[in-house]
Amino acid sequence: MNFFQKWKAIAVMIFVEFALAVVNALCKKVLNEGVNQLVITTYRLSIAVIVLTPIACFLERNFISHLTGRVVCSLFFSAVLGGTFTQNFFLFGLKYTSSTFSCAFINMVPINTFIMALLLGQENLNMKCKSGRAKALGTLCCLGGALVLTLYKGMPLINQSAPEVEVNHNIKSWIFGSTFLFAGSVAWSSWFLIQARIGKEYPYHYSSTAIMSLLGAIQSAILSLIIDRNTSTWFLKGTLEISTVIYAGVVGSGLCYVVMSWCVKQKGAVFTSAFCPLIQIFAAVIDISILHEQIHLGSILGSILVIIGLYILLWGKSKDTENLTNPPTEKNGEAILPVTSSSSHT
Repeated sequence: MNFFQKWKAIAVMIFVEFALAVVNALCKKVLNEGVNQLVITTYRLSIAVIVLTPIACFLERNFISHLTGRVVCSLFFSAVLGGTFTQNFFLFGLKYTSSTFSCAFINMVPINTFIMALLLGQENLNMKCKSGRAKALGTLCCLGGALVLTLYKGMPLINQSAPEVEVNHNIKSWIFGSTFLFAGSVAWSSWFLIQARIGKEYPYHYSSTAIMSLLGAIQSAILSLIIDRNTSTWFLKGTLEISTVIYAGVVGSGLCYVVMSWCVKQKGAVFTSAFCPLIQIFAAVIDISILHEQIHLGSILGSILVIIGLYILLWGKSKDTENLTNPPTEKNGEAILPVTSSSSHT
């Protein structure tokens, strides 16, 4: 049982990142075919509401009695950050860049989350102990991996004689897309932190995700109507577009957000966000095996750094948890009083 509890969160987060990588690849495909990104977000969030509401009513029957004004306000901002801003910013950036490039910015989420958590007092960093140094080193490794993935392309490793597939965007569009991708990574990092607070006040993951998705769908629909009043953009054509929206709604905006909310409550925001770089690894596998895209040396080197950084960061977090659960009571034969911290709830 202890082994299962220890690895449960890791296993489900690996599944979440794989599912999100599939969502990323499918959304890139339909965006290239001209589907409006705001419409995709509105539909996928609406589908998440339809799927999660009956589950919440069945498993969390008393959730309405715990919905206070403060909780609803927090869920509104959670919808703004995790639904409207994150999904639309990433889709805007994905439209103007590429699937692989957009995943590199997802790698920045753990770094942003850790820095924000430090500033807000939700995370502690004691450089005098091994766990603190490990978290700092892991963060730097993730940052280095993200920079390599973003800035260094390197030689092609598969089918080197084949011509390169160039992205049909100019430099201005690439910079425009990069700006949205960076904004999306910051918004997602902020969502992890606000979700950690919501999980303590309102521990109903299905209903909180359903309410968040409903508010996010309304926000995205309003934005879509303000930016583009052409109603023809709301009509999906073909099996791929419909199946992409359904999958993105049920899995990407529904089940994945429920699992991440649960993991944030159990393990904290930094632990949960630390798995975001795995999307890059899964996206590369999908690009090679299904989309038949080229892989370069920079992707391999960056991915290795990301995995090393992820492992070191998780080791530091596990040591923190171990120290909080079993604080040292003796050192060189002398008794040590346990040290309490205002940020120990992480």
